[in-house]
Amino acid sequence: MAEFLVHILAADRIFYEGPCESLTIPTSDGEQCILAHHCSMIAAVQPGTMRYRAPGQETQLAAVSPGMVKVEHNDVLVLVDSAERPEEIDAARARREADQAQEAILQKRSRQEHRVAQATLARALNRLRVKSNYSQD
Repeated sequence: MAEFLVHILAADRIFYEGPCESLTIPTSDGEQCILAHHCSMIAAVQPGTMRYRAPGQETQLAAVSPGMVKVEHNDVLVLVDSAERPEEIDAARARREADQAQEAILQKRSRQEHRVAQATLARALNRLRVKSNYSQD
């Protein structure tokens, strides 16, 4: 299978850089599958499950938070707030974050606090979803 170069960067670290055969990333327009020689594009990344396959390896999963993806000249740049492999996710911590966010949503707060709580809840639920999908494999 043809390859392309991918750079997956989280705010706090380089998550993965190297050759890739396929990359599926959640965007505001739905999941986008990127293969070698994909047309140029820029898209907003939404919280969800990212899948990528390096040559000769199994498909890897990661929970990603909001960001952006840019594809140009067989080179892909993914910039996200966070990217976590399933084995890095602490399910108990994610459950606590989800519970706290749900409680904050129920309280009468400002619009900004409400949006922050919604984003926190979405991230926590996404992390739990990726962790549970990984555990079932």
